[in-house]
Amino acid sequence: MMGKLLRQPWVYSFGAAIAVWLATIAYTEGQGAGAILTAALSFATFTIIVGLGQMMVITTGPGNVDLSIPATITLSGVIAMKVMDEDTGRMAIGILAALGAAAAVGAFNYGLIRLLRIPPIIATLSSSFLVLSTAISYGRGIRIKPPEPLAQFAGAQVLGIPIMAVAVLALSIAMAVVLSRTVYGRSVLAVGQNSRAAWLAGLNAGRTRFVTYVLSAFLAGVCGILLSGFSRGAALNMGEEFLLASIATVVIGGTSVAGGRANVPGIWGAALFMYLLVTMLNTFGASAGVRLILTGLMIIGVIVLAGGEEQR
Repeated sequence: MMGKLLRQPWVYSFGAAIAVWLATIAYTEGQGAGAILTAALSFATFTIIVGLGQMMVITTGPGNVDLSIPATITLSGVIAMKVMDEDTGRMAIGILAALGAAAAVGAFNYGLIRLLRIPPIIATLSSSFLVLSTAISYGRGIRIKPPEPLAQFAGAQVLGIPIMAVAVLALSIAMAVVLSRTVYGRSVLAVGQNSRAAWLAGLNAGRTRFVTYVLSAFLAGVCGILLSGFSRGAALNMGEEFLLASIATVVIGGTSVAGGRANVPGIWGAALFMYLLVTMLNTFGASAGVRLILTGLMIIGVIVLAGGEEQR
């Protein structure tokens, strides 16, 4: 039983997260242990949301990646805040407008890939410039506060556990069910493993990838709305940190970059590990350069360890 568990790549991301948390509280002699976990759950939640979308895109096969996530986060946050304009009565229309715009970005991304035959990495990167420019033009640099109910939901806690983390846990379970129990989820895995074989089996690879890119952008939109509530406003640089973070959580969490294999639990372990790792290095007083080097080395170590166990 234990041997089978250790062969799961997501175990190592959780193990690494626990290890760096224990190292941190050992250094602080136990002070703030609970607060560190609460903060990790709060901040990692946003990475988990976009990580789930990026995971689905990467699972559809080699070369598929969504680099427009940061720009989509910014656009959806700006639209939501501008439409809501601090008015609780306009929350619903603000959320719908933001999510609609995010979904349109996903459809546009796939249009570039399918119709113009542009590689996904180039298509989504190019798209991100257009999307961010739109956000800058529409937002005009104005930081508008969110309606109070949205801000309260994004920051609310029960017994030290963020309510948003519970909601994202439910979303993660739903995504796991979609992957394993639905036609769409199984199509994503099949297309990622061998798109030609999937086509011969009667699956529509194009439609599957279209839905996946829209889903990734939609989740980035959800992240943008919640992040605006949590940060008490939208900012034009609010999505920057999620470009590499969304990809790193997917890889560290055990999803195959070659496609055909997704790992939902690993997204959680990887997101918590990355936040706790930065917290540990900050606690130790490491300089910015040292933090970057050690973070890279530790991430590589977790990936190599998980990959080595998986091949046994």
